[in-house]
Amino acid sequence: MFPLASNVSGIVYTKELTRRGNGGQATLRCPLGAESQTRVHLQFIRFLVPLAVATLALEIGGQFLNGGMARVPRATETLAAFGLALGLKSILTGALYQSRQFALAMIDNRLQLRSASRFVFTAGVLLSVATAVLGLPGLGRWVVKDLHGLTTVIADQTQLALLLMSPLPLINGLSRYLSGLLARYRRTEIITLSQIGSILTSIAAVLILLGNRYINQTPILLPVAATFLGAIIEFGVLLWGHLRFSRPSLPIKGPSLTIRDILHFLWPLAVIMIFQGFSRPLINLIVSRGSNGTEALAVLTVIYTLGHIHYGWVNENRSLIPVFRDETGYLPYARRFIVACGCISFAMALILFWTPIRWVLLIDLIGVTPELAELCVQPLMVFTFFPFAVTLRAYYHGVGIVNRITQSMATSGPSRLTAISIGLFVLSFFDLPGATRGIGALLCGFSAEAIVLAWGVRRKLKAIPYGEKYV
Repeated sequence: MFPLASNVSGIVYTKELTRRGNGGQATLRCPLGAESQTRVHLQFIRFLVPLAVATLALEIGGQFLNGGMARVPRATETLAAFGLALGLKSILTGALYQSRQFALAMIDNRLQLRSASRFVFTAGVLLSVATAVLGLPGLGRWVVKDLHGLTTVIADQTQLALLLMSPLPLINGLSRYLSGLLARYRRTEIITLSQIGSILTSIAAVLILLGNRYINQTPILLPVAATFLGAIIEFGVLLWGHLRFSRPSLPIKGPSLTIRDILHFLWPLAVIMIFQGFSRPLINLIVSRGSNGTEALAVLTVIYTLGHIHYGWVNENRSLIPVFRDETGYLPYARRFIVACGCISFAMALILFWTPIRWVLLIDLIGVTPELAELCVQPLMVFTFFPFAVTLRAYYHGVGIVNRITQSMATSGPSRLTAISIGLFVLSFFDLPGATRGIGALLCGFSAEAIVLAWGVRRKLKAIPYGEKYV
């Protein structure tokens, strides 16, 4: 399936010793010394830091957007409506979220680039059309209003947001795809630049539009405009980076890539992301139908972004193994590096969510009311334990991608949704606020997904001959 990994960039992570004996000559691979190991980890850090900075900046920008929504008229309704719209959109956008991993693992020449680009564009258009349908009367009205049991006012705002954001599945899908091509050639600083440009644009939109007469009349326009403008800037920077750096680096000729090849690799990842995309809407659905549903949805909208701030960057480690796959003997160092990132993430959560800093974030930075901030505390504490599952998932996701055994990963998506459903059912017997039950169930889903993913990848690797796999 694959040739043995070879060193193509001049960085060798092991040293070779030759031993002669009665049986002839043998080559041994020995670990490098401390100085060389430090050099290896610096390579990883140089790759990951721009992605981590981009992720953290994105989360901070999300909090600024929440702060803007908290300051408009009918703030609780706006937070709830936009949170629900974002969750429904994520179901459809999720199908193309893994296009970054697809670009990392499958694109090796410009012929393959053309085939893959056409596929991603076509899929994005179809998903954008589906998002627009949710913003229209008929099926969209039933899904948004009747299924979630919302008031007419919140349902109207949610559908308006979905209709206006309908181009985003295409834009976001293409952006993820282009970021994968740039990461393949380790131009992660371009990804960071695109994210920072997106965030600054969103912040500027909030500052300019806050207090505008049209925004006061229809507050949902504020987050929609900020999100849409930010996505456009991100895509523009990534497209420039691709045309400037990654496309010229690709060989002109090489093996072709058929639709069958693309679907064979991508469908398990799409299944995973679709089920992941259903996680948030499922929690929103159950919580919205409980007591104080609108208030609970507003809390979830705030903490989904804030609770993601400490571990979102750890997710980027799933790209580490595919990017460094051509370096000899890199895996033990990558494994230790990923575990260290998980430990740092856990420590960050303890500082952010278990100390008075949480009040600064919730009340001073985001601007929610003290009553709403109090309801955010328990869910944020639950978020502290997410890095353990995310670290395990990131490592085995990277291993599965680099060996192109994505079929063994597909069951992790359904297992996540199943665990969330069971968690919501069990926690309903406890006297807990709706948002706390939702995040507790989400932790169950993350843990189940990581365990099933690790089991599936390890089982498949055992069936592959040693010389035909990267790790």
